[in-house]
Amino acid sequence: MTRLRRETRVFFTAMMFLTRLPVPPSTDHRPEYLQEAPRYFPWIGLLVGLIAACVYGVAALLFPPGIALALSIAGGILVTGAFHEDGFADVCDGFGGGWTKEKILAIMKDSRLGTFGVIGLISILALKFLSLQPLTRQRWPVSLTAGGAGIALGLLLLAHAASRFFAVLVMQFFPYAGDPETGKSRDVTRQRLSPAGLVVAAAALIPPFALIPPAYALTLFPAGLIAYGLTKYFVRWIGGYTGDCLGAIQQVTELSVYLGAYIIYSRWLPI
Repeated sequence: MTRLRRETRVFFTAMMFLTRLPVPPSTDHRPEYLQEAPRYFPWIGLLVGLIAACVYGVAALLFPPGIALALSIAGGILVTGAFHEDGFADVCDGFGGGWTKEKILAIMKDSRLGTFGVIGLISILALKFLSLQPLTRQRWPVSLTAGGAGIALGLLLLAHAASRFFAVLVMQFFPYAGDPETGKSRDVTRQRLSPAGLVVAAAALIPPFALIPPAYALTLFPAGLIAYGLTKYFVRWIGGYTGDCLGAIQQVTELSVYLGAYIIYSRWLPI
């Protein structure tokens, strides 16, 4: 198999793992490809962000910006099958209702959604909507780089890529706390990326800056600190991270980018 074919296979494996988008029939869950797939997770985030932005662009032609934004967020959830939101809700339930490692892990494995999970999902979705809404007050512009809507497009790309990059970093530097034989992320977490793989993953953070000013890179610092703090919290209680923990990190750091961007947009770079 040529290098290009192998990389394409790994990319589609990453897409299959993180989304419900169609992939070639030859794509499967072979462990050797899943172990290399994380280097493309931020690139899959770019794709999800682009789809969410396109949903907003089309919906904004028919509906007010608020409805278009809600449809955009829903579109992103549909593309991933609520993969990350499910992990975030499980973490809310597990750490909200459990007081020992065994109890927390047992609650997170339970497919039923509890009170903490419901409250967490409502809160994080509401905060995403409210933090992006000021950037979408204008109709979708002819130039995607013009006005607040262009900023919103770039932020969707940056937040989706960066949040998955932070999850990949956690996988590289912290232990896996789930069952190594039955955990959903067992194959993905068994092998750490090479330095070249990390460079490939980090490169996904560059394209969004074609649409947003460099100042928005500042949003990555608090997001990174939050990812680190959450991971240390997980290590303290359960000895590491699980697939659900990675979903929670993705959701919280995505929101962190939006909140940081709101401060920059409203205080420093108003349009």
